[in-house]
Amino acid sequence: HCKGGFELKATKKELQGSVADGAYDTMEKRLAASTHPHLFLIRYDSQQWDVTDFVIIPRHFFTLNVIQKRKPLSPTARRAGWVGCNILINKIPDSGKLSFIKNRVLTPKTSIISQWQKTLFLEQKPLNNRGWLLTIMQCIDHLNQVEFTLSELYAYEARLALEYPSNKHIKDKIRQQLQTLRDNGYLDFMGNGRYRLI
Repeated sequence: HCKGGFELKATKKELQGSVADGAYDTMEKRLAASTHPHLFLIRYDSQQWDVTDFVIIPRHFFTLNVIQKRKPLSPTARRAGWVGCNILINKIPDSGKLSFIKNRVLTPKTSIISQWQKTLFLEQKPLNNRGWLLTIMQCIDHLNQVEFTLSELYAYEARLALEYPSNKHIKDKIRQQLQTLRDNGYLDFMGNGRYRLI
């Protein structure tokens, strides 16, 4: 009943890495206008004629950080010069990949709704602010622990400096994003530089 648009991609391969999409310029405009759809990813078994995995990535997880510009088509191609893009699934935080079906097992509806609502606050954030939030969320995923410290996140400073070369205050930005995630109920601040995923 939400009337949200969606784009469906289906494959026999593992749902990881990247997914080919349409024209880069079109994607860039759609992201700026917040008119892009949710992404539905289906992995199917052509021998068994069934769906093995079904993942939804809500549209608020899309920023230019997760869109890769492809090389223009060669001059001899039918659409010479056309520039496509890839959606980098591996750059989207785990909380942005909702598994409705995983290895043929259906996830309970209440669990999916709870997961979706947990990150809805991202829809209210401007596109340029969302990129940093999603990057920090992914760094937290890489720690692979429910509780973590600020110093553990600071270990990603060099990587973040490469991703955001114009930002000369990476540690300040990390703290700012953690505060935003705390204020929106994604994290608990436990004091003394310690945080816990809710």
